[in-house]
Amino acid sequence: MSEPRAALFPQDFVWGVSSTAYQLEGAVSEDGRGESIWDRFCATPGKVRNGESGAVACDFYHRYREDIALVSELGVNSFRFSVSWPRIVPAGRGEVNDKGFGFYDRLVDALLEAGIKPLIALYHWDLPQTLEDGGGWTNRATVDAFAEYSRVVGEHFGDRVSLWYRLDLRAV
Repeated sequence: MSEPRAALFPQDFVWGVSSTAYQLEGAVSEDGRGESIWDRFCATPGKVRNGESGAVACDFYHRYREDIALVSELGVNSFRFSVSWPRIVPAGRGEVNDKGFGFYDRLVDALLEAGIKPLIALYHWDLPQTLEDGGGWTNRATVDAFAEYSRVVGEHFGDRVSLWYRLDLRAV
């Protein structure tokens, strides 16, 4: 890092970049990922210019190693990414998708190998469509489902991830 930046910030300052699952990953129909509210929204005629979607996005799901190399070149020491709830729990509640966890396991391990701290955002507007169909955030069952999902993700990654973020849901 350059001298002026080092002189202005403490040695342990966290320099990072961030992304969100739907805007970056792509692979919306792969490895058991469930439908997200973004999938449905983007598929609704007239909602998105040119009918575009995150179905492929930046293809981070397949190109994450290349992207981590680019992030590493920037000299940052943290990468915040959101975990796609429908990739981990496709129906919003219940059965966990091991292939979804497999992707994030590979991502977390690759970040750690590159000396970059993973920072997980538990939710970034990527609600499973099944929960939206049941009333979304106005239904207490969605809040309970989020607690279950958060527990599962926390238990799975807690041994490797020390930085966590959740979106302020009071604005919902």
